[in-house]
Amino acid sequence: MNQDNQNKTRKRTFSTSNTASELGKLPPQAVELEEAVLGAMLLEKEALSTVIDILSPEAFYKEQNGRVFAAMVSLFNRSEPVDILTVTQELKRTSELEIVGGAYYVSALTNRIASSANIEFHARIVAQKYLQRELIRISTDTIKTAYEDSTDVFELLDETTKNIFEILDSNVRKQHDKMSTLIAKAIEEIETAANQTDGLLGVPSGFTAMDRITGGWQKSDLLILAARPGMGKTAFVVSMAKNAAVEFNKPVAIFSLEMSSLQLVKRLISSETEIAQDKILKGNLDNHEFVQLNERIKKLAVAPLFIDDTPALSIFELRAKARRLKENQKVELIIIDYLQLMSGGPDGKGNREQEISQISRGLKSLAKELEIPIIALSQLSRQVENRPGGSKRPQLSDLRESGAIEQDADMVMFIYRPEYYGLEVDENNEPTRGRAEVIIAKNRHGALETVKLRFIGQFAKFADLDYTEGESIYSGSNTSSGGLEQNTDFLIDKGTKTVASKNWDKVDDNNNDIIKRNDIEDFKEPPF
Repeated sequence: MNQDNQNKTRKRTFSTSNTASELGKLPPQAVELEEAVLGAMLLEKEALSTVIDILSPEAFYKEQNGRVFAAMVSLFNRSEPVDILTVTQELKRTSELEIVGGAYYVSALTNRIASSANIEFHARIVAQKYLQRELIRISTDTIKTAYEDSTDVFELLDETTKNIFEILDSNVRKQHDKMSTLIAKAIEEIETAANQTDGLLGVPSGFTAMDRITGGWQKSDLLILAARPGMGKTAFVVSMAKNAAVEFNKPVAIFSLEMSSLQLVKRLISSETEIAQDKILKGNLDNHEFVQLNERIKKLAVAPLFIDDTPALSIFELRAKARRLKENQKVELIIIDYLQLMSGGPDGKGNREQEISQISRGLKSLAKELEIPIIALSQLSRQVENRPGGSKRPQLSDLRESGAIEQDADMVMFIYRPEYYGLEVDENNEPTRGRAEVIIAKNRHGALETVKLRFIGQFAKFADLDYTEGESIYSGSNTSSGGLEQNTDFLIDKGTKTVASKNWDKVDDNNNDIIKRNDIEDFKEPPF
């Protein structure tokens, strides 16, 4: 046990003792069980393996017991036997034998118990008493600090929450599962997937080709979506979040570190109503567009979509917020825009690459803990732009600042738009205008493929490739307002004077006339 751990043990024991004195009560403890656990580990070599992931030196109320356990852990880490003699020698080596009470105290521990039959049960009681003491310590420190006028309440709240989650993370561990249990769960999921008519077991993206490959975003997965600036990373995840929340009623949380929540909502409104972003930004809408706006945002307004625009979010803050969203709102998908804007927290040490590695590992850990997919956006390095040749398709090596991103991710995707680089046709001599590719460069669950999508810049929107601009009268690339497309026919109901659809043949079954776009201007009332 190193000096830092020794000091940490002494500090926590002293702090808890002071707290207990002030409250007039003894802190929660189980000294007899501590000694019984140590005695069992000295008697049987298998006992230490049973409890080493349950206990830590700090978990022992009696300082001598914590030092003895630390000596056992040191021997275990060096793959050396653990018994009375070896533990005594280890304590001598670290000059702690006299502090714990000499060789007599170590040998006397074996008199506390006859076997290690119930060691795990005893160890869990010791761990629970430690958790109680730590909660008392944290609560007391919080109360003391809260009374001080110089205290920043938000820093105090952050520190308190951080300390509580640290205790939880270090002491509450998932136990192993039997193969029979896992097989039963796997068969259940396979049967559920087989009964899905749409083949979607995970959270749908709303893009047909993407969902066909992935089966939806799967639980516990960390997905990285990377691209150069201007490629439409935010537009892609906003379109995807809108699809999942509005069309499939899946609760989605977006942590927007780059854009404010209002900016993001305006993008969502533009995407949903198909009114150009610049018109929404300036409020330069015609009367019928206001009607259209109010009509089409009804579903969006009640969608289970949650946006948090806290800047410079740390991995710890994200963990706390995500847990609350999972508990209170039952979110099934978390999106982070974007990873490089996050911080490792106040305790982050080392260079930026190490900090990004820490964030990446934290995101993967969070995805597993909450059992939901997490999609994190990431920037690409400039070497993409400097790559010789016409194609600027990104590669895994282009991920910026850390190779850990590639390592930790279950899936890595890139957005590539040839049109962005001035390429009018692709390698197959197909036009690139309004086309985007989502390149799946890493996929732990399936094939590496390229999904082709439609990109509609004025609406900040991605859609399936077979999506047709002009499916409603307010879509269309030929108008700055996202309004009527030229050379398109519309059905006008003579009675209500409203526009119904597009590209109709001469006369419909109800004998309504088909008229051209220019004729619509003859109607004084708005088309809705």
